[in-house]
Amino acid sequence: MNRKEIRRLSEDERQAALDLAWIVFSEYESPDYSEEGTEEFRKCLHDEEYLHGIDYYGAFDSQKLIGLIGIRTELEHICFFFVDGQYNRQGVGTMLFNYLLENYKGNIMTVNSSPFGVGFYKRLGFTPTEEEKIINGIRFTPMIYERKSNGSDL
Repeated sequence: MNRKEIRRLSEDERQAALDLAWIVFSEYESPDYSEEGTEEFRKCLHDEEYLHGIDYYGAFDSQKLIGLIGIRTELEHICFFFVDGQYNRQGVGTMLFNYLLENYKGNIMTVNSSPFGVGFYKRLGFTPTEEEKIINGIRFTPMIYERKSNGSDL
């Protein structure tokens, strides 16, 4: 396995990250969503008002973007978290999350997990705060991550 690089993405790299999000969503999430939910997600990828203020971090295998995490720091909320299916179960998502923790100063963060991601988020230390919801066709479980009081995260 090649060494993976994790770093903050530049504005010029944002579209590649959003393209990756759509590819992964289409393969792994869309089958569990209604047509309305799939269209709603597609629209958010092109909504500049929604996309404004998100900090993006990417995982690279050589020069290839293979994963991304996007957080809206003022809201302490993860908006995007996707890994190329060819790299699933190779630690890429965990590496992205750990990098985010190292560069994020807040004590909590939230995420609206897709059905596909709930188990992964639980392994990272997130806990559900409510039952699964469906809004505009988007299925999600609200979850929260709280840093441990001793300063250790994992």
